[in-house]
Amino acid sequence: MKAYKICRLAALAALTALVLIPGAARGQSGRPEGVPAVKIIQAGGKSQLFVGGRPFFIRGAGGGGPKSLLVQCGGNSFRTWGIGPETNKELDEAQRLGLRVTLGVWLGHKEQGFHYDDPASVEKQREEVRRAVLRYRDHPALLMWGLGNEMEINDNSPELWKSIEDLAKMVHEIDPKHPTMTVIAEIGGDKVQKIQQYCPDIDVIGINSYGGGSSLAARYRAAGGKKPYVVTEFGPPGTWEIRRTAFGAAAELTSTEKARHYRATYEKSVLGAPDFCLGSYAFIWGWKIEATSTWFGMLLPDDSRLAAADTMQELWSGKSPEYPCPIIEKLSLTSTDQVARGGTVSARVAASDPKGDTLRIEWNLCLEQPGYSVEGLGADPTPAFPQAIQRNGQSVVTLKMPAYGGIYRLYCYIRNAHGGAATGSLPIKVKGPPAPFKAAPAKLPLMVVGGDKMPYSPSGWMGDTKAIQMDFDCTDNPHRGATCLKVSFNQGNGWGSVTWQNPANDWGDKPGGFDLSGAEKLTFWARGQEGGEEVTFGFGLIGIEKKYHDSAKAEVKVTLTKQWKQYKIDLTQSDLSCIKSGFRWNLAGKGQPITFYLADVQYE
Repeated sequence: MKAYKICRLAALAALTALVLIPGAARGQSGRPEGVPAVKIIQAGGKSQLFVGGRPFFIRGAGGGGPKSLLVQCGGNSFRTWGIGPETNKELDEAQRLGLRVTLGVWLGHKEQGFHYDDPASVEKQREEVRRAVLRYRDHPALLMWGLGNEMEINDNSPELWKSIEDLAKMVHEIDPKHPTMTVIAEIGGDKVQKIQQYCPDIDVIGINSYGGGSSLAARYRAAGGKKPYVVTEFGPPGTWEIRRTAFGAAAELTSTEKARHYRATYEKSVLGAPDFCLGSYAFIWGWKIEATSTWFGMLLPDDSRLAAADTMQELWSGKSPEYPCPIIEKLSLTSTDQVARGGTVSARVAASDPKGDTLRIEWNLCLEQPGYSVEGLGADPTPAFPQAIQRNGQSVVTLKMPAYGGIYRLYCYIRNAHGGAATGSLPIKVKGPPAPFKAAPAKLPLMVVGGDKMPYSPSGWMGDTKAIQMDFDCTDNPHRGATCLKVSFNQGNGWGSVTWQNPANDWGDKPGGFDLSGAEKLTFWARGQEGGEEVTFGFGLIGIEKKYHDSAKAEVKVTLTKQWKQYKIDLTQSDLSCIKSGFRWNLAGKGQPITFYLADVQYE
């Protein structure tokens, strides 16, 4: 299943103190007056939301695409996955546009090192949620609270659900005006039953469903569901649900075919389930590279609409767009999908425009993504081969394939003159050995910790991981700006370590990393909570015994002070052509817990 913000780990959960909405009139309690109460009423065999006493059916989407376009298409709400620096801005924009927001509060996942049987971690998370609710409970755009996303995938334990119940109960106590929801990945097993058993204070079950979306309502009733639900993510079948070619590549649907899945889910499990469904959030309002460059997304990078956006506009508003998207009737190879190195491949697209507009066609050949795993913030683009396309812009294309083996994907983009588009893709295998791997060149300076983007993911947890906690938005005496990274090792013995990796969770089995050639030093700022903490910092971890390894490694052991201090690792003699493990720390227990702080880790 999808998880749009999952690669941020627990960073999105750490929050600053209570900030009330500026400019709002306040009563004696200090809270703004006139914030509409959101209620759920189940009567006459129907579940319904009411905002300020008026019925409200969620016509929403999740993602970072333009919200003004969402409104134009008939949407009335959007969903977030976590609290972050943009939350205030997102809520304020929603208020200006008349949108309501299901505000997600990110909760820990087992695969990220969070353990719901650890009282200290659970209590810390509870406090973070409390602060989030206090900060945003009075915003007029708030619709409901989304407590976590898909935590149960690797932990369906009673401890998890009891913790969710404790959070929901607390939210009700400090914000009785907004319902609580927790989001699960599909409804297989006993998830629905466990929520009903352990979580009476969860008002709504959010369900992410893709290939099974059209049958969700029927399956929910069969599972004995009693709580109202919201379809919190839906769209085309995922790569885990789709046909594979003979060489293992995922057979992607065209954007025209994907729109039919959006429609089927909405008509059968949203509109078709008034007994339970309060509405839905289509995935994804925007664009991202995940599995392929076009698998998920209702828009293209230039905000051109795809058929999914047109379909949802019709379903939300009852009106089709004035200028609908182009239609792909058929996209296929007219030659074999497996060729020798340098071989020739041809493909054809049959497309039309509902208004008869002239269409522009563009073909693009790229190396296939290294895997089909979930990429919360999107994957990096793979190399493109424009020289392979002998003549672009026509409905028929011929390609001379690259001289190296591997799986490639041929993309077809079709646009009209009114912001409408259609997409499709075809996988092709070139037989023979692959090209020698080259890491993508990085633009220097490259910030690893402390920037807006995360080129490396802090996914490589080792040692006594249950004792490790990392707060990426700590406000305790940051080095600069509003936050820093706080690292806690909450036991006095054993050892712990975290490595920033690209790709995430990879130990040398997948291509990735960055070519950092030209960098002269790796710098970082650090301080200890008490002073005297011994921590080793470095980069590079994967040895040459692995196919995809770090081209260099180095480390420095330091004794931290209570004041911020900058440390440097000299890189002038290092081969930086492929650095997959961009940064790491490790420490050994010295008889008591250790806490230290990091900021501005960068190659320069």
